[in-house]
Parts: sequence; structure tokens; C-alpha cells
Amino acid sequence: MKKIFAATAALTALLSLTACKSEKKADSAKAGKVLNIYVWNEEFQDRFNTYYASKLPSDVKVNWIVTPCQDNAYQNKLDEALMRQDSLPLDEKIDLFLVEADYALKYVDTDFTLDVIKDLGITQEDIKNQYKYTKDIMTDKKGNLKGLTWQACPGGFIYRRSIAKDVLGTDAPEEVGKALSDWNKFNDVAKEAKKKGYFMLSGYDDAFRAFSDNMTKPWVVDNKITIDPQIESWIAQTKEFADKGYNNKASLWSPESTQGMGKKGKVFGYFGPAWFIDFVMAPGSLDDQKAPRTLGNGSYGDWAFCKGPQGFSWGGTWICGARGSDNIDIIRDVLKTLTCDEEVMTEIAKKSGDFTNNIPAMEAVAASDYQNPFLGGQNHIRFFLDSATSIDKSCITQYDQGMAEKIQASMKDYFDGKVSLEKAWSNFYTTIQELYPRLQK
Repeated sequence: MKKIFAATAALTALLSLTACKSEKKADSAKAGKVLNIYVWNEEFQDRFNTYYASKLPSDVKVNWIVTPCQDNAYQNKLDEALMRQDSLPLDEKIDLFLVEADYALKYVDTDFTLDVIKDLGITQEDIKNQYKYTKDIMTDKKGNLKGLTWQACPGGFIYRRSIAKDVLGTDAPEEVGKALSDWNKFNDVAKEAKKKGYFMLSGYDDAFRAFSDNMTKPWVVDNKITIDPQIESWIAQTKEFADKGYNNKASLWSPESTQGMGKKGKVFGYFGPAWFIDFVMAPGSLDDQKAPRTLGNGSYGDWAFCKGPQGFSWGGTWICGARGSDNIDIIRDVLKTLTCDEEVMTEIAKKSGDFTNNIPAMEAVAASDYQNPFLGGQNHIRFFLDSATSIDKSCITQYDQGMAEKIQASMKDYFDGKVSLEKAWSNFYTTIQELYPRLQK
């Protein structure tokens, strides 16, 4: 899920080409024999193969084009293919591709994405139970819905039970949640954790999304860069944590960050949504990757979840149909099955712990006897419910991914004590204006 920003030149080319394209209605009469799906990892492959592949016509082959996100490789390859879409043979045309929240608008506001309602024939009734924000993100300036997702991504604090017991005297989610219910309390616990030899957080990026997702103004207003107070609060807290030894000075996705999840790790907890638990922390906790995921294999099962100081969301993967596809009927069925089917949404949640994009399904799982083994048998879904309904993405812009990555990169030297705060800000503005020449400080 983690990403490096799309180059401005590629975005400009994509949008300018779109402006020249004529409006074409999707043709559901054609039926292709190859379904080309562009992805960056195996997450959607797993969902597709488990919950949809058996429904495919026997004469249709799925061609997965997998390109990692590193160095923007995924978006670059996707952009190149989209710009050649009209000239490609039918069996080579993109049918489905995935996007993430940080750069979704880059594709939403183009003609390369099919309209879910008008082009694919999915109805408002079909999507009535999906969380509003997941649809808002994929709605273009004209009000057209351009993609759907199987997941909603409210986040919270995933903490180590044994460490919580040592520091707070309890590992119960309700009690730990009270102890961490605002940032002042969170900082006080960090101080106590340090005394016991623990790190409250793994590193510099851990709390970033908990702050940035609570911004009340966008990164860019009228081509001018704006800095929300939440970003300033993240910088101040992270510098304090680094100076006082409350974090382990690791970077998110680094080996050092993952090591903190293991049995010998000393990290109190990590901020993240359900996908972070399933795809990052659960495997990161294991001593033996080939052995069953059970209590006793590393720190697996020694974790729990609470809301933390403030609610937030992070990430999400949306499925888009590509204009020009000759597999319209299959695209429609994929979206209906993997994002609208309450039974499928329930099964995904119970099997993987993912918080899925269906309100009745999540309410039912939250009220059930479901237990997440990684979280020591906790039913964490109920802790997500309030956050999921309150997520607001009105501040989202096409610049979000670049801003998020550049502010974290620029501040790292400041957190490490290599540059002053003033110099870190100067470096941020320089890199941003190189990336987006039109923007003003």
C-alpha cells in the first residue's frame, strides 16, 4: 500500500490526453477472452481468487500485471498503458486497475475510468450500504462515481498486550483506550514506557496518519501550499519523542520497524487500520513465517486494538474499470461481488480481519462472537464502527501523496538532529516546488 508520488509530467500527459478523448459509451456487447488487471501487490489477487475467480467464464483468462509501487513504477506503467489504450489489441487492453486514496483523483478526473453507474450499470441500490467517504473519494468533479472498494480503513492503535500490562497494569482494550484517549495521556504513557525500557512508537512516521487525516484544510488552496496545525503537531510530538527516546527512530516499512513487531521487540504499539494488522503486523510478528499463525509463534496473539488519541483513516484500495475494455459485463460483476455483496463482505472480515465496505455486514460482525487470533481473540471490528461513519475526505487533493511523502522525508533530518527546523521546512518547500512547479509557498 505504500507509494511514491506520480511524476508531474506523467500526470500532465495523462490529463491532457484525456481532454482530447471523445466520450465513448462502454460496450457490454463485446466479450473478451483475456481480463487484464493492473495491481501493485498480491492483496487484490487474493481477494479476487478467493471470492470471484470461480464465477469467471471457463474461456476467460486472467492476466495479472503486477508492478511494485517503489519509485512510482506502478503508476508509470499504468499511465503508459492507459495512454495507449485506444491502440492496443482487445486482449491487451486494460480491463481493471487499482488506485489508492492518496492519488485517486489523478485517475478519477479523467475519461480513462468508467462511470460505475452510467457505464457499468451498477445501481444506487447496489451501493447503498457502502460507507459514504469511500464513494466521495472516487467521485469526479461532475459527480460521476469512478470506482468502488471492498474495504473501509478507519484506524486506531495496535498495542502489545504484555507491554501494556507491564506499563499500565492491564491489557484490556477498554482500559488501555482510556489511558490513551488524548495526546497528553498518550505522551504521559510514552514517558512511563520509556522508564520500563520500551518505545511508545517504532519511529518517525508511525503517528503521521493519525495527525494528517485530521487536517481541516487541504494541502493546497488556490495553488498555494498550506500547512494545517495537525502537521505542526505531528512534527512537534515526533521531535520530542525522538529527543527523549520515546521512539526507536525507525522509518515505516523499514526492517527496524518490522523488528519491533517481533517477540523481542520493545515497541508499545503502532497506528494503523485493519489492513495494516493483516498484511503488515501479523506476518511481522512471526518467528517462523512457514509455521501456522498461532499463539506462541513470535508475538502473534500478544496484541490488541483501541481507538487511541483520535480517530483517523489510512489508505484503501479502489477498483476501477478502464474505458475501452471489452469485458464490461465481467467488470460489473467483479465490482458487485467484491464490493456490494454483504455475504462476501462479511466473509472477508471474518477471515482476514479486514474492515469491509458494508455497514450492515460490519455491524453484524461487531455484534457477533468473532475473534481475531492475532489480537488475542479480540473482536476489534466494533472499535472501528464510529470512526468509519465519521471519516471525512473533503480535504483530499491530487497533491496528497507527494505532500505526505515529502514532509516526512524533509523532517527526518530534523528529527535526527542533522538540520534545524527552519532548514527542514526550506527543504520541504524546495522539493515540493520541484515536484509541482505551479505551487507557491
